[in-house]
Amino acid sequence: MNQQPAAVTIAQLEYAINHWRERRPAADEEHPVLGAEARALADVYGLLIFSGAPSVESSTLNAMQHDALAGALR
Repeated sequence: MNQQPAAVTIAQLEYAINHWRERRPAADEEHPVLGAEARALADVYGLLIFSGAPSVESSTLNAMQHDALAGALR
């Protein structure tokens, strides 16, 4: 079983978001929408970009974010 790292880097979040974008692409290319997993991670990613932080503590992620990250980093 994979354990979540103590800190999740912006690069890991970007990788996971792109993983989910490829795995669950938007059904309508004219009105693209992120899938639930990518959207959950995009919230964290956006906050890191806004604050200029390189990582976030894994303990601050909610259950959906943990699951989406774990699913992408397997």
